[in-house]
Amino acid sequence: MNPLLATLGGKLTERWLNLLVLPGALFLAATAVGTTLGHRHWNDIDRLRTTLDDLATRPALDRTGTAALLVALVLLTATAASLAAQFLGGVIEQYWLRFARDPLSHALVDRRRRKWGRREQELDAAYPVTRTDAEDGDGVPTPAETFARIQALTDARNRVALRKPTRPTWYGDRMQATADRVEAAYGVDLAALWPRLWLILPEPAVRHIQSAHDSFSAAARLAAWAVGYALLACWWWPAALVAVGCAAVARSRARGALDALAGLIEAAVDVHGRELAGRVGLMGADSAGLLGHEAGDRMSELFRKAE
Repeated sequence: MNPLLATLGGKLTERWLNLLVLPGALFLAATAVGTTLGHRHWNDIDRLRTTLDDLATRPALDRTGTAALLVALVLLTATAASLAAQFLGGVIEQYWLRFARDPLSHALVDRRRRKWGRREQELDAAYPVTRTDAEDGDGVPTPAETFARIQALTDARNRVALRKPTRPTWYGDRMQATADRVEAAYGVDLAALWPRLWLILPEPAVRHIQSAHDSFSAAARLAAWAVGYALLACWWWPAALVAVGCAAVARSRARGALDALAGLIEAAVDVHGRELAGRVGLMGADSAGLLGHEAGDRMSELFRKAE
Protein backbone atom coordinates (compact mmCIF):
# COMPACT_ATOMS: atom_id res chain seq x y z
CA MET A 1 0.00 0.00 0.00
CA ASN A 2 2.86 2.39 0.79
CA PRO A 3 4.40 2.13 -2.71
CA LEU A 4 0.97 2.83 -4.21
CA LEU A 5 0.53 5.92 -2.03
CA ALA A 6 4.03 7.06 -2.91
CA THR A 7 3.31 6.67 -6.62
CA LEU A 8 0.01 8.54 -6.36
CA GLY A 9 1.64 11.25 -4.29
CA GLY A 10 4.41 11.65 -6.85
CA LYS A 11 1.93 11.95 -9.71
CA LEU A 12 -0.20 14.46 -7.84
CA THR A 13 2.86 16.52 -6.98
CA GLU A 14 4.04 16.47 -10.57
CA ARG A 15 0.60 17.51 -11.81
CA TRP A 16 0.40 20.26 -9.19
CA LEU A 17 3.79 21.60 -10.23
CA ASN A 18 3.06 21.48 -13.97
CA LEU A 19 -0.48 22.86 -13.92
CA LEU A 20 -0.42 25.28 -11.03
CA VAL A 21 2.99 26.19 -9.66
CA LEU A 22 5.08 26.62 -12.81
CA PRO A 23 2.69 28.88 -14.80
CA GLY A 24 1.92 30.91 -11.70
CA ALA A 25 5.59 31.21 -10.74
CA LEU A 26 6.45 32.39 -14.25
CA PHE A 27 3.75 35.05 -14.04
CA LEU A 28 4.93 36.11 -10.58
CA ALA A 29 8.50 36.42 -11.86
CA ALA A 30 7.32 38.56 -14.78
CA THR A 31 5.26 40.67 -12.40
CA ALA A 32 8.24 41.19 -10.08
CA VAL A 33 10.48 42.19 -12.99
CA GLY A 34 7.83 44.45 -14.52
CA THR A 35 6.99 46.31 -11.32
CA THR A 36 10.69 46.74 -10.57
CA LEU A 37 11.70 48.10 -13.96
CA GLY A 38 8.54 49.81 -15.19
CA HIS A 39 8.11 51.45 -18.59
CA ARG A 40 10.96 53.86 -18.19
CA HIS A 41 13.65 51.28 -17.35
CA TRP A 42 12.07 48.33 -19.13
CA ASN A 43 15.43 46.79 -20.16
CA ASP A 44 17.67 48.00 -17.33
CA ILE A 45 19.35 44.78 -16.24
CA ASP A 46 21.66 46.61 -13.84
CA ARG A 47 18.65 48.02 -11.99
CA LEU A 48 17.19 44.55 -11.64
CA ARG A 49 20.52 43.12 -10.46
CA THR A 50 20.89 45.86 -7.87
CA THR A 51 17.40 45.17 -6.53
CA LEU A 52 18.13 41.46 -6.21
CA ASP A 53 21.43 42.15 -4.44
CA ASP A 54 19.72 44.47 -1.97
CA LEU A 55 17.09 41.85 -1.29
CA ALA A 56 19.67 39.11 -0.77
CA THR A 57 21.63 41.14 1.79
CA ARG A 58 18.69 41.59 4.15
CA PRO A 59 19.39 39.92 7.52
CA ALA A 60 15.97 38.30 7.72
CA LEU A 61 16.73 36.07 4.76
CA ASP A 62 19.62 34.46 6.63
CA ARG A 63 17.16 32.76 8.94
CA THR A 64 15.99 29.34 7.83
CA GLY A 65 12.46 29.85 9.08
CA THR A 66 12.06 33.13 7.22
CA ALA A 67 13.44 31.65 3.99
CA ALA A 68 11.10 28.64 4.27
CA LEU A 69 8.17 30.94 4.94
CA LEU A 70 9.09 33.03 1.91
CA VAL A 71 9.27 29.94 -0.32
CA ALA A 72 5.89 28.74 0.96
CA LEU A 73 4.41 32.17 0.33
CA VAL A 74 5.71 32.19 -3.24
CA LEU A 75 4.31 28.70 -3.88
CA LEU A 76 0.93 29.63 -2.45
CA THR A 77 0.81 32.86 -4.44
CA ALA A 78 1.77 31.05 -7.64
CA THR A 79 -0.92 28.44 -6.98
CA ALA A 80 -3.49 31.17 -6.32
CA ALA A 81 -2.56 32.90 -9.59
CA SER A 82 -2.94 29.63 -11.51
CA LEU A 83 -6.30 28.90 -9.88
CA ALA A 84 -7.46 32.38 -10.87
CA ALA A 85 -6.30 31.67 -14.43
CA GLN A 86 -8.24 28.38 -14.42
CA PHE A 87 -11.37 30.13 -13.25
CA LEU A 88 -10.98 32.84 -15.88
CA GLY A 89 -10.27 30.13 -18.47
CA GLY A 90 -13.60 28.51 -17.67
CA VAL A 91 -15.33 31.87 -18.11
CA ILE A 92 -13.57 32.37 -21.45
CA GLU A 93 -14.56 28.87 -22.56
CA GLN A 94 -18.21 29.62 -21.86
CA TYR A 95 -17.87 33.01 -23.53
CA TRP A 96 -16.51 31.41 -26.69
CA LEU A 97 -19.45 28.99 -26.86
CA ARG A 98 -22.19 31.43 -25.86
CA PHE A 99 -25.48 32.06 -27.63
CA ALA A 100 -26.54 35.49 -28.87
CA ARG A 101 -28.56 36.89 -25.99
CA ASP A 102 -27.39 40.50 -25.78
CA PRO A 103 -27.18 43.40 -28.29
CA LEU A 104 -23.41 43.06 -28.72
CA SER A 105 -23.68 39.34 -29.48
CA HIS A 106 -26.48 39.98 -31.99
CA ALA A 107 -24.32 42.64 -33.67
CA LEU A 108 -21.44 40.14 -33.90
CA VAL A 109 -23.77 37.54 -35.43
CA ASP A 110 -24.98 40.04 -38.04
CA ARG A 111 -21.40 41.00 -38.88
CA ARG A 112 -20.34 37.37 -39.25
CA ARG A 113 -23.40 36.61 -41.38
CA ARG A 114 -22.51 39.41 -43.80
CA LYS A 115 -18.94 38.17 -44.02
CA TRP A 116 -20.09 34.58 -44.49
CA GLY A 117 -22.56 35.70 -47.18
CA ARG A 118 -19.81 37.43 -49.15
CA ARG A 119 -17.63 34.31 -49.01
CA GLU A 120 -20.61 32.17 -50.05
CA GLN A 121 -21.29 34.40 -53.06
CA GLU A 122 -17.66 34.17 -54.12
CA LEU A 123 -17.82 30.40 -53.82
CA ASP A 124 -21.01 30.19 -55.87
CA ALA A 125 -19.48 32.40 -58.56
CA ALA A 126 -16.47 30.11 -58.81
CA TYR A 127 -18.43 27.03 -59.87
CA PRO A 128 -19.48 28.03 -63.41
CA VAL A 129 -16.58 27.67 -65.86
CA THR A 130 -16.99 30.00 -68.85
CA ARG A 131 -14.82 30.26 -71.92
CA THR A 132 -13.02 33.55 -72.35
CA ASP A 133 -12.58 35.34 -75.58
CA ALA A 134 -9.71 33.85 -77.54
CA GLU A 135 -8.37 37.34 -78.22
CA ASP A 136 -7.72 37.83 -74.50
CA GLY A 137 -5.13 35.07 -74.58
CA ASP A 138 -6.70 33.23 -71.63
CA GLY A 139 -7.88 29.67 -71.92
CA VAL A 140 -10.45 27.71 -70.06
CA PRO A 141 -9.30 26.94 -66.51
CA THR A 142 -8.23 23.36 -66.08
CA PRO A 143 -10.19 21.15 -63.66
CA ALA A 144 -7.23 21.22 -61.27
CA GLU A 145 -7.17 25.03 -61.26
CA THR A 146 -10.92 25.20 -60.77
CA PHE A 147 -10.81 22.70 -57.93
CA ALA A 148 -7.96 24.56 -56.22
CA ARG A 149 -9.86 27.85 -56.40
CA ILE A 150 -13.06 26.27 -55.10
CA GLN A 151 -11.14 24.61 -52.26
CA ALA A 152 -9.49 27.90 -51.31
CA LEU A 153 -12.82 29.73 -51.29
CA THR A 154 -14.43 26.92 -49.29
CA ASP A 155 -11.68 27.12 -46.69
CA ALA A 156 -12.10 30.90 -46.51
CA ARG A 157 -15.84 30.54 -45.95
CA ASN A 158 -15.38 27.78 -43.36
CA ARG A 159 -12.98 29.99 -41.42
CA VAL A 160 -16.02 32.17 -40.77
CA ALA A 161 -18.44 29.27 -40.17
CA LEU A 162 -19.37 25.91 -41.66
CA ARG A 163 -22.96 27.08 -41.98
CA LYS A 164 -24.74 30.40 -41.84
CA PRO A 165 -23.67 31.90 -38.50
CA THR A 166 -26.12 31.83 -35.63
CA ARG A 167 -23.71 32.48 -32.74
CA PRO A 168 -21.29 35.33 -32.02
CA THR A 169 -18.10 33.24 -32.37
CA TRP A 170 -16.64 30.60 -34.65
CA TYR A 171 -16.44 28.19 -31.72
CA GLY A 172 -20.15 28.35 -31.00
CA ASP A 173 -21.03 28.02 -34.67
CA ARG A 174 -18.77 24.98 -35.01
CA MET A 175 -20.65 23.15 -32.25
CA GLN A 176 -23.97 24.37 -33.63
CA ALA A 177 -23.02 23.02 -37.07
CA THR A 178 -22.42 19.61 -35.50
CA ALA A 179 -25.86 19.65 -33.86
CA ASP A 180 -27.48 20.77 -37.13
CA ARG A 181 -25.73 18.08 -39.16
CA VAL A 182 -26.74 15.35 -36.70
CA GLU A 183 -30.34 16.54 -36.73
CA ALA A 184 -30.39 16.73 -40.53
CA ALA A 185 -28.94 13.23 -40.89
CA TYR A 186 -30.84 11.39 -38.16
CA GLY A 187 -33.59 13.72 -36.94
CA VAL A 188 -32.28 13.60 -33.37
CA ASP A 189 -31.59 16.42 -30.92
CA LEU A 190 -27.88 16.22 -30.10
CA ALA A 191 -28.27 18.06 -26.78
CA ALA A 192 -30.76 15.44 -25.57
CA LEU A 193 -28.92 12.51 -27.13
CA TRP A 194 -25.38 13.21 -25.97
CA PRO A 195 -25.60 12.47 -22.19
CA ARG A 196 -27.14 9.06 -22.93
CA LEU A 197 -24.71 8.28 -25.73
CA TRP A 198 -21.77 9.18 -23.50
CA LEU A 199 -22.74 6.40 -21.09
CA ILE A 200 -22.32 3.66 -23.70
CA LEU A 201 -19.23 4.90 -25.54
CA PRO A 202 -16.24 2.54 -25.40
CA GLU A 203 -13.09 3.55 -23.55
CA PRO A 204 -11.05 4.61 -26.64
CA ALA A 205 -13.80 6.96 -27.81
CA VAL A 206 -14.20 8.47 -24.35
CA ARG A 207 -10.45 8.99 -24.09
CA HIS A 208 -10.18 10.75 -27.46
CA ILE A 209 -13.17 13.01 -26.78
CA GLN A 210 -11.91 13.87 -23.30
CA SER A 211 -8.46 14.65 -24.70
CA ALA A 212 -9.92 17.04 -27.27
CA HIS A 213 -12.02 18.75 -24.61
CA ASP A 214 -9.00 19.06 -22.30
CA SER A 215 -7.03 20.65 -25.13
CA PHE A 216 -9.80 23.19 -25.67
CA SER A 217 -9.88 23.97 -21.94
CA ALA A 218 -6.09 24.34 -21.90
CA ALA A 219 -6.33 26.83 -24.77
CA ALA A 220 -8.91 28.81 -22.78
CA ARG A 221 -6.54 28.87 -19.79
CA LEU A 222 -3.77 30.15 -22.04
CA ALA A 223 -6.11 32.92 -23.16
CA ALA A 224 -6.65 33.71 -19.47
CA TRP A 225 -2.90 34.08 -19.00
CA ALA A 226 -2.91 36.43 -21.99
CA VAL A 227 -5.37 38.60 -20.08
CA GLY A 228 -3.07 38.56 -17.06
CA TYR A 229 -0.02 39.60 -19.07
CA ALA A 230 -2.08 42.30 -20.79
CA LEU A 231 -2.86 43.75 -17.35
CA LEU A 232 0.82 43.56 -16.45
CA ALA A 233 1.59 45.55 -19.59
CA CYS A 234 0.06 48.58 -17.86
CA TRP A 235 3.24 48.69 -15.72
CA TRP A 236 5.76 47.02 -18.05
CA TRP A 237 5.07 47.23 -21.76
CA PRO A 238 7.10 44.13 -22.88
CA ALA A 239 4.42 42.02 -21.19
CA ALA A 240 2.12 43.08 -24.04
CA LEU A 241 4.27 41.04 -26.43
CA VAL A 242 3.81 37.98 -24.22
CA ALA A 243 0.06 38.66 -24.08
CA VAL A 244 -0.19 38.86 -27.87
CA GLY A 245 1.81 35.65 -28.27
CA CYS A 246 -0.30 33.78 -25.71
CA ALA A 247 -3.52 35.02 -27.34
CA ALA A 248 -2.40 33.96 -30.83
CA VAL A 249 -1.36 30.49 -29.68
CA ALA A 250 -4.54 30.11 -27.62
CA ARG A 251 -6.72 31.01 -30.61
CA SER A 252 -4.93 28.55 -32.89
CA ARG A 253 -5.03 25.71 -30.36
CA ALA A 254 -8.64 26.38 -29.43
CA ARG A 255 -9.77 26.22 -33.05
CA GLY A 256 -7.92 22.97 -33.68
CA ALA A 257 -9.12 21.38 -30.44
CA LEU A 258 -12.75 22.37 -30.89
CA ASP A 259 -12.79 21.27 -34.51
CA ALA A 260 -11.46 17.87 -33.41
CA LEU A 261 -13.97 17.70 -30.55
CA ALA A 262 -16.91 18.52 -32.83
CA GLY A 263 -15.76 15.92 -35.34
CA LEU A 264 -15.40 13.26 -32.66
CA ILE A 265 -18.87 14.00 -31.26
CA GLU A 266 -20.41 13.69 -34.71
CA ALA A 267 -18.48 10.49 -35.36
CA ALA A 268 -19.68 9.04 -32.05
CA VAL A 269 -23.28 9.62 -33.11
CA ASP A 270 -22.60 8.06 -36.51
CA VAL A 271 -21.00 4.95 -35.04
CA HIS A 272 -22.96 4.41 -31.81
CA GLY A 273 -26.28 6.22 -32.33
CA ARG A 274 -27.98 3.12 -33.65
CA GLU A 275 -26.66 1.11 -30.70
CA LEU A 276 -28.25 3.59 -28.30
CA ALA A 277 -31.56 3.34 -30.13
CA GLY A 278 -31.41 -0.42 -29.72
CA ARG A 279 -30.60 -0.19 -26.02
CA VAL A 280 -33.61 2.00 -25.27
CA GLY A 281 -35.87 -0.31 -27.26
CA LEU A 282 -36.54 1.89 -30.30
CA MET A 283 -34.78 -0.43 -32.77
CA GLY A 284 -34.50 -4.18 -32.87
CA ALA A 285 -31.12 -5.81 -32.47
CA ASP A 286 -31.57 -7.60 -35.80
CA SER A 287 -32.75 -4.53 -37.74
CA ALA A 288 -30.54 -3.44 -40.60
CA GLY A 289 -29.66 -0.05 -41.98
CA LEU A 290 -28.69 3.29 -40.52
CA LEU A 291 -30.40 5.21 -37.78
CA GLY A 292 -33.44 6.73 -39.48
CA HIS A 293 -35.35 9.93 -38.87
CA GLU A 294 -38.28 8.08 -37.35
CA ALA A 295 -36.10 6.48 -34.66
CA GLY A 296 -34.24 9.77 -34.21
CA ASP A 297 -37.46 11.69 -33.63
CA ARG A 298 -38.65 9.08 -31.15
CA MET A 299 -35.34 9.24 -29.29
CA SER A 300 -35.54 13.02 -29.08
CA GLU A 301 -39.09 12.83 -27.74
CA LEU A 302 -38.12 10.18 -25.21
CA PHE A 303 -34.97 11.90 -24.00
CA ARG A 304 -36.60 15.33 -23.70
CA LYS A 305 -39.19 13.82 -21.33
CA ALA A 306 -41.99 15.63 -23.20
CA GLU A 307 -40.51 19.07 -22.50
